[in-house]
Amino acid sequence: MRALLLYLLLATPLRAESCPEAPDHSVALAELVEAVRAAPNEMHAAPLNTQMWELWTDAPDAAAQAILDSGMRKRGSFDLLGARAEFDRLVAYCPDYAEGYNQRAFVNFIRQDYEPAIADLTRALALSPTHTGALTGRALSYYALGRLAEARADLEVALGLNPWLPERHMLADPNMKGTATPKGDDL
Repeated sequence: MRALLLYLLLATPLRAESCPEAPDHSVALAELVEAVRAAPNEMHAAPLNTQMWELWTDAPDAAAQAILDSGMRKRGSFDLLGARAEFDRLVAYCPDYAEGYNQRAFVNFIRQDYEPAIADLTRALALSPTHTGALTGRALSYYALGRLAEARADLEVALGLNPWLPERHMLADPNMKGTATPKGDDL
């Protein structure tokens, strides 16, 4: 029965007006940002980052969650076209849910289709300005296109929110000219 319900959820076209608002995790995310900023090292920051991802991937309803999970499974098995189709469905169904855009951007990034990734990440950040995954994704997309000033700017904002992101080492790249330096003694 559960398999039939899941099939119906995934096979039935969804309308944007039927998607509820995404859960408001702003207070919990703000607390996690403060905690990760205060973390003494990457090991202490890692579980906080995991908790942030759990909040970002908490979809507005069961139908959206099923689409998100399906898209992430397809991406994980390198069915990038299938994943892209699922995230297209999610964005169409829930146009105000940041993670739909972020996940679709990740698929485009993997496909080295950076301009659409940047457009989706910009939309995700308009909806969720402290989404460090979207910020670093956009920084990496800019970097791949040689747009280093924009890459550095996004990376600095992301590191202001979470100084322990793995991408912090990019600031040491001589191509990324500037004054900011990565945090920590584990460089």
